[in-house]
Amino acid sequence: MTSRYRPGLATLSERRASKSADAIASIYLGTELTYREVHNRVLVRVDEMALAGVRRGDRVAYLGPNHPALIETMLATVRMGAVFLPLNHRLSAPELEYQLGDADVVLLVADPTLAATADELRGVTAVEYLRWSPEQAVPPADPVSAADVGGDDPAFVLYTSGTTGRPKGAILTHENLLWNSYNVLLDVDVSSDEVALISAPMFHVAALDQIVLTVFLKGGTNVIAPRWDVDDTFDLIDRYKVTWMFGVTSMYAQLAQSPRWTDADLGSIRSVMSGGAPIPLRLIEMYRDKQVTFCQGYGLTETAPGATFLGPRDAVRKAGSAGRQVMFAEVRIIDGTGVEAQRGTAGEVLVRGPNVTPGYWANSEATDAAFTPGGWFHTGDIAYEDDEGFVYIVDRMKDMYISGGENVYPAEVENALFQHPEVIECAVVGTADDRWGEVGHAYVVTAENSTLDRESLCEFVGQRLARYKVPKIVTFVSDLPRTASGKIRKQDLRSGGALGAHSDLATTIGKGVN
Repeated sequence: MTSRYRPGLATLSERRASKSADAIASIYLGTELTYREVHNRVLVRVDEMALAGVRRGDRVAYLGPNHPALIETMLATVRMGAVFLPLNHRLSAPELEYQLGDADVVLLVADPTLAATADELRGVTAVEYLRWSPEQAVPPADPVSAADVGGDDPAFVLYTSGTTGRPKGAILTHENLLWNSYNVLLDVDVSSDEVALISAPMFHVAALDQIVLTVFLKGGTNVIAPRWDVDDTFDLIDRYKVTWMFGVTSMYAQLAQSPRWTDADLGSIRSVMSGGAPIPLRLIEMYRDKQVTFCQGYGLTETAPGATFLGPRDAVRKAGSAGRQVMFAEVRIIDGTGVEAQRGTAGEVLVRGPNVTPGYWANSEATDAAFTPGGWFHTGDIAYEDDEGFVYIVDRMKDMYISGGENVYPAEVENALFQHPEVIECAVVGTADDRWGEVGHAYVVTAENSTLDRESLCEFVGQRLARYKVPKIVTFVSDLPRTASGKIRKQDLRSGGALGAHSDLATTIGKGVN
């Protein structure tokens, strides 16, 4: 009796090359690679890994900025039946050492520009430096066959951003990754002539899983930018007629604040995707004026990442929502007693489905704590559903604070702050207060030459929110501390760590009443 076929990624480059041999798979700094050329490079990389001693089930890490070699290393790793671990190249050597040691990585593939960092890691793992060139690769005469892996076999280990405590390695199986892409294909209508701009870091789950893998599955083109840059983004959109891109709030805000925004032609773009935090309504409207539709989504590394999605059809009507649960996943919102919350009532988001991680690498305690019976994953995020089942993310459970007995969700306050035309970015955290228990502390980045002060800003917010939600403390800063995936590091703001990072601070405190 033959075993059941388990679809996986091991033969992805081979299958796509057979179907779309001469189609352009990737573009990097003007160099175009077809799907045939990518597959040949994957076969070469597999040969090199086999000689280096990599075997099925081993972990292979990649350290470097956005580059076609990351995709090739990923495809070669899963072809061998090994497990791919993309590393955040902005981390320090001790932070990287923890992840490499925790995952017991056997081979680190490193970009030569990071040789100094990689050299510090030689005591932890074997290091191989990239030897990548734009010339066509010659595949080996007797290439290594694809491993018989798929289904619930681990394909990736991605470490959470570690905004609190040690990062955990979320396991993503072949099944997790494929079902996530299936959900994206259904929600976005990705086409084989898609031209996706990859300027967000590919070591992050959103860029790698939502965009790169999905476009590769469909046979479209990934335009890879080495790093995020506003002018480069405008240039690449214009040169390659980009149709789709992913970004976080700060990236879209920077584009809209650029002097090039007014005259920019974004007509090729079918939609843009965002995640990580709700996009402020004012920013959505600015893109709508350019005939660009925002498709917001919600998810986590542990959900590969898509859990909900707001597609083009509802993007304007339900602006500010994270959409409804994706086709092949289930989302529940529960109250503090574990019972399903009523529509319109905020509670914790739970997710289950074939895209949800089976757990954390070598961490059964964290895995057990994250799941409830029935396979429901606890996200730690607060949201509510409207009457049509559209989900609105309120905030992280840990970010909510209580002021004068009232729950305050910073995301709501941040959205009100962002509506001020001179506010470019902002973040709100709770801080201890003798009278109210906690009050809001807003960190605000304003436009160049702005004369905005606390009094006028708080008056503006007070016209939109209840008085107890208006921040009592406002600190004007030049920028905000972020993780590599673009999320604001609120623990730095709570601890005052951000204060040492800026020289142009102006903090004002209003006593007022709640």
